[in-house]
Amino acid sequence: MEKLSFVILCYRSENSINSVVNDIKSLMSSRNNYDYEIILVNDCSPDRVWDKIREIYESDTQHVKAINLAKNFGQHSALMAGYNICSGDYVVTIDDDGQTPVSETFILLDKLKEGFDAVYGKYIERKDNIFRKFGTALNNFMLSSLVGKPANIHLTSYFIARKYIIAEICKYKNPFPYIWGLILRTTKNIANAEIQHKSRDNGSSG
Repeated sequence: MEKLSFVILCYRSENSINSVVNDIKSLMSSRNNYDYEIILVNDCSPDRVWDKIREIYESDTQHVKAINLAKNFGQHSALMAGYNICSGDYVVTIDDDGQTPVSETFILLDKLKEGFDAVYGKYIERKDNIFRKFGTALNNFMLSSLVGKPANIHLTSYFIARKYIIAEICKYKNPFPYIWGLILRTTKNIANAEIQHKSRDNGSSG
């Protein structure tokens, strides 16, 4: 049986993480031909998200793994912590704020199975504020300029990759990893799949 690992960086998401996890469980209950795990990484969040994570873990130790970082290491280092303990054939990286359409995970997986190493969700219409949109556009421009991102590929924080790609980027042991750059250093065999972007229910971007 193939297995999916969902890796979620948690920061200021005490009011949304339960909903995200429940969405994953609901999705996977309809796909009983797949095993799954959910890896929740608390990046020293100032709210009560670690308490929420502990509750989620204690209610389902079969499917949930929890990491509590001693200090705030930042998005990419925190994700690397999750990647280093995942065991799935496919690794899904999603946001903790509820805007990521968990229900469309298998759209990414179906595209991946066409022969790609990694597939990024491409939002048909982003629901972010103008600053987040600008940051995303700048990030894609820098990746194209500095590490050779294919011009037609749009990178987002919602993506799926094969296990061997994640294993390869986990060989990076230096400080300040940059996930998108590490993936592009490992493979250019990537694609986009169009998905919806949900509006944020509460809070603001971390």
